[in-house]
Amino acid sequence: MYRYDNYDHQMLADRVAQFRDQTRRYVEGRLSEAEFLPLRLQNGLYIQRMAPMLRIAIPYGLLSSRQMRKLAFIANHFDKGYGHLTTRQNIQFNWPALEEVPEILAHLAEVEMHAIQTSGNCIRNTTTDQFAGCAADEIEDSRAYCEIIRQWSTFHPEFAYLPRKFKIAVCGTRKDQAATQVHDIGVYIVRNEQGETGFKILAGGGLGRTPAVGHVMSDFVEKQHLLTFLEAILRVYNREGRRDNKYKARIKILVKETGPDQFREKVHAEWRKIKDGSMTLTEEEIQRCRSFFTAPPYRELADRCDELDQALARDLLFASWVQQNVKPHRQPGYAIATLCLKDTGTAPGDIAAEQMNFVADLADQFSFGEMRISHEQNIIFSDVEKSQLYPLWKSLAGEALATPNLGLLTDIVCCPGGDFCALANAKSIPIAESIQRQFDDQERLRDIGELTINISGCMNACGHHHVGNIGILGVDKKGEEYYQVSLGGSAGNRTSLGTIIGPAFAQEEIPGVIEKIVDVYRQRREPGETFIDTYDRLGKDPFKEKVYAKAD
Repeated sequence: MYRYDNYDHQMLADRVAQFRDQTRRYVEGRLSEAEFLPLRLQNGLYIQRMAPMLRIAIPYGLLSSRQMRKLAFIANHFDKGYGHLTTRQNIQFNWPALEEVPEILAHLAEVEMHAIQTSGNCIRNTTTDQFAGCAADEIEDSRAYCEIIRQWSTFHPEFAYLPRKFKIAVCGTRKDQAATQVHDIGVYIVRNEQGETGFKILAGGGLGRTPAVGHVMSDFVEKQHLLTFLEAILRVYNREGRRDNKYKARIKILVKETGPDQFREKVHAEWRKIKDGSMTLTEEEIQRCRSFFTAPPYRELADRCDELDQALARDLLFASWVQQNVKPHRQPGYAIATLCLKDTGTAPGDIAAEQMNFVADLADQFSFGEMRISHEQNIIFSDVEKSQLYPLWKSLAGEALATPNLGLLTDIVCCPGGDFCALANAKSIPIAESIQRQFDDQERLRDIGELTINISGCMNACGHHHVGNIGILGVDKKGEEYYQVSLGGSAGNRTSLGTIIGPAFAQEEIPGVIEKIVDVYRQRREPGETFIDTYDRLGKDPFKEKVYAKAD
């Protein structure tokens, strides 16, 4: 993973000192709320419903065990003993004291972490597939290009005050697990007919009040022109994006109002001006960034593992976990294991400080001291020897981290909602828990199969409800919390936005609504169909009729 150089360390030290002084002046009344607002946002600090919230950057979701232990320390000493993993592969702390935030930033700097550009109208944390560098279906490791984008976008003088926040995702695997098409810019690593590797680049995607799937700006951009093409898109957006209305300021609105074809023409016209300029990448620079992501010291192993086969045969619970949570690795004898933070009764994405320390110890023991945070709010050990999967599972089971539900109905993506967020119209966490309790049977979950549920507490869509196979959105109806249900969303290769099926439901109705939707799927599915396959074939009407049918 990327290691900071002397410049990085000095930059962070200066930033911490600067914000410490700004915070002191605000507390003393020498800075107004309006003056302090942009300063705290530049350092990832929000004011939430009951306390400040600090969002910490985890570039492309990659963490070392040392960094995870520092996060545990912060959770214990400056918060209420836990953190929340987000859909941008970051972590949030919901209860820090304002006066102590500079001290938290100083602790983060000790382990090469920060909160810079996790908020505000700037380029946010670049995300990618959580299996990058080890996935069996990978075209090329995306992490080097994420790091190139991170270095280019951090403190970029032209893009520090964009019309609105800006999000980039990079996908290097054939199966898209980064929700690439619903980002302001989506980058796919592809090969052309000559076998050369380059980038297919989309722009204008995004969720929130007006969700949109991105439009292709170029089917193939050569490697050396990655930054010049991204810069061209950002320049057009920065010049022409709306600044008079924050609800119409995202690039997706500009692309829609301009028209995808005309917007593409403007991008290419801008690109021609800068294509061979100073931002053109050299092969040396690409190799420099690749050097940060060398393979760990794998052992030479056979892909077939007798210890694993024996454990699978004698322990059905372990076999269930392997079937659901373990994925193929490109290195023979290794596997990718996902720790689902979705145990029933636990807020999706929440992780206690004790679990952070425990996971860090396990990462040292089983995965070369590294881990990943996924877009779905889980933790991944990317490099586990197959012979060590059973010992790993036994350790996880003792800490409620071995739930075998990856990609199943109870692996719910969920924002913090009204329990914390000042913007939320309704709570999200209790809805997730009620659904998990309704479907708390592993055999039934496996029969239902692949099905995603995403929950957001407001139209900002931090839970990405638009792209859940089943999406749930909290709404306010005359001061009471209700929930809209949408069907047919997907964040994969065939990205689609869900369709609202009808009037909203009261909180206590939601588990029964999901039950009826699942019943229609199980009754009407054809052999081998997932939920989204069946929905695409049938449309929403059979589900809507079942959900709103009056009881006899």
